[in-house]
Amino acid sequence: MKPDKIYKIGRIGVSLFLIFLVSCKTEKNAAEKKKPLVDMVYPQLDTENSRWFFFSSASRPFGMVNLSPDTEINGDWGGGYKYTTDTIKGFSHIHEWQMSGVSVMPVTRSKEEKTTIFTNFYSKFSHETEKITPGYHSVVLDKYQIKAELTSTKRVGFHRYTFPDQEQKSVLFNLNTVLGPCDNTNGILDKNSNDELSGSLVLSTNFRRPKPLTVFFKIKFNTPITSIEHDNTTHNYLVNLEKSNKKVLMKVGISYTSVENAAANIQEELPHWDFDKVVSESKTEWNNLLGRIEVEGGTATDQRRFYTDLWHALQGRKMISDANGAYPDNTGEKFRIGQLPVDKDGKPKFNQYNSDSFWGAQWTINTLWGLAYPEIMGEFVQSLMQYYKDGGMIPRGPSGGNDTFVMTGASTTPFIVSAIQKGIITEDLENIYTGLKKNHMLNGIMGKAGYEHTTDSGGGLKYYIEKGFVPYPIPEGEFGSHQDGASQTLEYAYQDWTLAQLAKKLNHQYDYNYFMARAKNYQNVFDKTVGWMRPKDSNGKWLENFDPYKYENGFIESNGAQSTWFVPHDIAGLIALMGGKEKAAEKLNKQFEISQQLKFTSGTSHDAELHPEFSRIPINFGNQPSIQTSFIFNLLGRPDLTQYWTRNVVKETFSGLSPNTGYNGDEDQGLMGSLSVLLKIGLFQMNGGTDENPEYQIGSPIFNKVSIQLNPNYYKGKKFVIKANHNSPENIYINKIQYNNSPVQNFTISHSAITGGGELNLEMSSTPKH
Repeated sequence: MKPDKIYKIGRIGVSLFLIFLVSCKTEKNAAEKKKPLVDMVYPQLDTENSRWFFFSSASRPFGMVNLSPDTEINGDWGGGYKYTTDTIKGFSHIHEWQMSGVSVMPVTRSKEEKTTIFTNFYSKFSHETEKITPGYHSVVLDKYQIKAELTSTKRVGFHRYTFPDQEQKSVLFNLNTVLGPCDNTNGILDKNSNDELSGSLVLSTNFRRPKPLTVFFKIKFNTPITSIEHDNTTHNYLVNLEKSNKKVLMKVGISYTSVENAAANIQEELPHWDFDKVVSESKTEWNNLLGRIEVEGGTATDQRRFYTDLWHALQGRKMISDANGAYPDNTGEKFRIGQLPVDKDGKPKFNQYNSDSFWGAQWTINTLWGLAYPEIMGEFVQSLMQYYKDGGMIPRGPSGGNDTFVMTGASTTPFIVSAIQKGIITEDLENIYTGLKKNHMLNGIMGKAGYEHTTDSGGGLKYYIEKGFVPYPIPEGEFGSHQDGASQTLEYAYQDWTLAQLAKKLNHQYDYNYFMARAKNYQNVFDKTVGWMRPKDSNGKWLENFDPYKYENGFIESNGAQSTWFVPHDIAGLIALMGGKEKAAEKLNKQFEISQQLKFTSGTSHDAELHPEFSRIPINFGNQPSIQTSFIFNLLGRPDLTQYWTRNVVKETFSGLSPNTGYNGDEDQGLMGSLSVLLKIGLFQMNGGTDENPEYQIGSPIFNKVSIQLNPNYYKGKKFVIKANHNSPENIYINKIQYNNSPVQNFTISHSAITGGGELNLEMSSTPKH
């Protein structure tokens, strides 16, 4: 054979080999792309700074049951699963806003531990033998060498315990104890049959939830019960099981209405004993929701953190209604069991929910749920209106079947108005408007400061209506927990504007004019002589020796520098007060430059204690009052600064995967997770999506491609895609925007355009366009 032919054959061989390698790499990449999104979630994020309802593992989206290990049980902040604590004190089923309950612990015991087991049942564990994914938690209890695996349906906790051979198998029920935000009291456990138990406990009152609530439960084992022991001192119960089965399965059905409904929840959701099937179904449910938003590009860590953020946006705010629609109603003088409306098949049309405040939701779940999860937003509106039907008031943070009056203002008004303006809610609009308007008038919820149950003076609403501002301090004295008049004035003005938009939609012209006039009240707390929002007393005198960086000096969970920008409904009016766009942009940019030195966050409460300067930060992305500020630059004619600072905030504040950081402050049941998602995909709604045709401000996405699946039951389009061409950590600026091949102006795009489906193309560059 001639050398040139040998060369050609060799070259062909090399080419084929290279094609083979490329093919293998392509297949590998395809396999990586097909990796279930649920496996990308990092549940341990920020668990060194945990909170009772923060951590989630063996749960379904918005499920009644949120089953997980507890390493800290005494208190809300730092309670529940805290990564740095190496001892498990039980596995409890309810981790929710002002609610807890049904703590159990699988144990073995020697003869010497016959009585001490009731008080000495905690066990060390190691993160090295632990496995956590959404819907599943596995851990080895070192003391007993028991492998405990947890999963759940919406309303049923499912346990699988692998005990050592030849050991007495027992489960301890710790029904009378402190769990997070409340005491579990009056716990009782009854044996119903050879393998079934039932019982109840009472969640004691606290200043947030002043009415008690009973938790009912039904227990089913796959192993016969041999005996039950009760300790008269701790009131704990020890359930001893037959030794035959090495793996013990236990179902725990929960209800807030009756044992019968707890049993019915098991029958409806978990009639079988296939543990692995439930894990798989839970994984599928999470995958389906996470898959509504698919991202390409960025680093592997960027993508993992993104889906962890999205998971947080979908795990808070738990349902409290049973599978048959029964729910606890604590809105009246006497407790009652309510019944949700059902469809033709007898299934509830929606669920009733427990929820932390919607305070700050206008910049978070309003946008995310309204765009990618409209069915969830619609269901929450229906739940809020059920509270109105029962108790005559739309709540802002209900727990245990009644409002806790957490935080301030009428924070559900923007949420509900946004759902209406986006076409998610289309029926019963006059009744909804009546309920919302009631909250904005005297004797409504706007008159109540935080946790104000028996009066309505702390909100200062009468002053707001008469004088155009809420004074600081309020002359009547201390009511509620958040009497910071300047912030209250700003909040009410924005919420009045959102209600005015609904009044306009329904042709209530007089009301529209009235609430639009009130929406200007923010101007009454802007002091032009200092250039900041500033508190006034009831006589209209400015607060003396005003320090705009002093924390909670007339401002709720913020300072004057942060809250000065809280005018989401009228940035143009705020600009005029500040002397024009150029001066406003210079002022805000300076605040960002200073805040960058502290990574744009005041940090955790522990950080603030060690470093008081953290609370003096000019912009704080660790709490809600100033999380909109990077997008204000778009409205100041400086979209380059929106792009620059948003990318920097993402980098410094919402990046990385670690138990010791994540949200750097207050993650209120998905609010900060939602914010992180929106910043990373480059979409934001300044006024919470409450105007006639809601608009989105366009930011700088960190991913090359974002694909949002649109719900066909609500929107006519199938998919909305964002392509950021030439995107990189350096190419953060947008030089050109087109939507469906048409130019986009002013860095905005309408809700109707997005939900019609299409492709938003962004040309990215390392230099801003001037």
